[in-house]
Amino acid sequence: MPRIIGLTGNIACGKTSVGAMLRELGAERYIDADALVHHLYEAGQPIAVQVAEIFGASVLGSDGTIDRKALGAIVFQDAQAMKRLESIVHPAVGMALMNELAQVSTQGIAIIDAVKLLEGGSGALCQSKWLVTCPEEQEKRRLMERNHLSEDEAQARLRAQPAVAPRLALVDEVIDNGGSLEETRQQVRSAFERFCQRFPA
Repeated sequence: MPRIIGLTGNIACGKTSVGAMLRELGAERYIDADALVHHLYEAGQPIAVQVAEIFGASVLGSDGTIDRKALGAIVFQDAQAMKRLESIVHPAVGMALMNELAQVSTQGIAIIDAVKLLEGGSGALCQSKWLVTCPEEQEKRRLMERNHLSEDEAQARLRAQPAVAPRLALVDEVIDNGGSLEETRQQVRSAFERFCQRFPA
């Protein structure tokens, strides 16, 4: 297995930007758990079929792919629905993750970017877990711009996120992404140096 850094943090906090910085610093592979879910939701995939069976035809797009916005409208308003969805998706994402990690050299460093890193079990694979944070107002603004959501839709997604404070004790590094890009880059560089010293190739 390669050395693995796990990146987590609430939706739209800037995990992708931190992942890109880690790639620049020499990480061999960046694995976005959300992108793996995207693939599982494609038309004809067993997970897409199962999700449509449970949540109804309204979550299917015209091409047979899961409509994430329609699905989100259901699960972000209903904690039990979210649990049902996760019980289907998490095991499949876990398998896809292992396939991705198998492609990384044993001397390399892989990054797993996952919103549910600490809750979903993929955190157990990581030598170091990092939490990316930023002010909620900033998250909401990014979410509205990036996902073309109304303020109410963005707020519903933010309310469904786990609280940051209890997670601080579960991670090795906290990256505050509320300032400038350069300030974030400096934090990432320092944390990466600590990781490489602690877990040399």
